[in-house]
Amino acid sequence: MTRESLSPGTPVGMIAGNGTFPFIFLEAAKAAGIPVVVVAHEGETDPVVATHGFPVRWIRLGQVGAIFETFHKSGVRQAAFVGGIKKPKLFDLRPDWKGMMILGRLARYHDDEALRALASEFEKEGITIVPSTFLLPSLAVTEGVLTKRSPTESEREDIRVGVEVAKIIGPADIGQCVVVREKVVVAVEAVEGTDETIRRAGRVAGKGTVVVKRAKPGQDLRFDLPSVGPETIRVMQEAGATVLAVEAGKTLLFDRDQTVSLADAAEIAVVGIP
Repeated sequence: MTRESLSPGTPVGMIAGNGTFPFIFLEAAKAAGIPVVVVAHEGETDPVVATHGFPVRWIRLGQVGAIFETFHKSGVRQAAFVGGIKKPKLFDLRPDWKGMMILGRLARYHDDEALRALASEFEKEGITIVPSTFLLPSLAVTEGVLTKRSPTESEREDIRVGVEVAKIIGPADIGQCVVVREKVVVAVEAVEGTDETIRRAGRVAGKGTVVVKRAKPGQDLRFDLPSVGPETIRVMQEAGATVLAVEAGKTLLFDRDQTVSLADAAEIAVVGIP
């Protein structure tokens, strides 16, 4: 789906999570003249989302029926999941009857399995889930070195190790980030998220760690794409990490100029890997 495929005046639904991505999405929609109907999550989505001039419905995590009700009333036929949900929040899940029905069909509560089941339910309701990047294809990381400094040969070996481990943990839905130093896996992301994984690696291994982040094998590109930005670089500098390697084409890079500038100042190499 592209913005050109939308009929003039046709609203797009946005199921908003945390972070800055929902704001970037709304600014792109405003620039393109596309109306958006926002469903935001209490305790996750920044309340500033309500200041962008689009209607907002606030729900608790798991209130799927409320999303359908909101979108049907507004004539939404396409919607995107924009922004993440912190995994620990899933322990506070309070689904409505529609949410319980979807969860009841799952053999396990893995991200992709749950999100695909949710997308299937949207389809039954006549609402197509589209990639969150359909308005912002330029957000995807390009292949190659993005910073002034390139990884050393030793760091490239650590990237290779990180990629191989990420391929193993990806299908198990453990996480998207692996931190390596001198070919030793120092930390693997779980529910704590990327930033805390990087900090933990710094505490364990000190300076010189290499951060690898990639999409899961067979990743559904409508959901939960890996993302990095200025805060990632700040955390890496704090932890003494020297390289950020992310999968090109499947990783979102927010505030590209600021991210690269911060990385250059900290002598951190940022590279998009195939």
